[in-house]
Amino acid sequence: FFQAEDGIRDRDVTGVQTCALPILSLVGKDQSGIVAQVSAALFEAGGALGETSMMRLGCNFTIMMMVEMEGSADQLGVVVGPVAEKLGLHLHIDEIDPGLHQHQIPDLRVVVHGADRPGIVAQVSGALADSGFDVTDLDSQVGGSEAAPIYILLIEGVANSGIETIHQALEPLSTTVDFRVEEIETLIG
Repeated sequence: FFQAEDGIRDRDVTGVQTCALPILSLVGKDQSGIVAQVSAALFEAGGALGETSMMRLGCNFTIMMMVEMEGSADQLGVVVGPVAEKLGLHLHIDEIDPGLHQHQIPDLRVVVHGADRPGIVAQVSGALADSGFDVTDLDSQVGGSEAAPIYILLIEGVANSGIETIHQALEPLSTTVDFRVEEIETLIG
């Protein structure tokens, strides 16, 4: 398992992550095989993936993944570096507290759309933060046409103050964007 400077993963003894894990970030022009080649290099080096997030942004592809493997973060870079270079990807590695199994379960989805303009994300996320909403996932897209672009935000999170508070927080923005607030039904078990 990954050995950090401040300790060794001790799951066999305590069942709990006791040290940092590296988080690997890769960004570059989208092309077939990025996920396959990166994950194969990690697997062949004895690495195991923890939580990951991978997506296309415009014509680019981005990967964030927690990785467990013996050695240091520098050794992780030695394993992934050649793949990143071959694919023209920018590579960044940090050690983080993984916080595994401490997920917030979203109970609300906010969908926002309007004419594309600067400041939509800042205004909407600011209003949500002021209302006590904790964002767990945010996805934005530009739709419409080049002549009439539409900005679309899909936000999930935890409404600590209730759905009505979220409606009230977003209402002042309704002159420039349309929004819909939906409860998320989550089945656990």
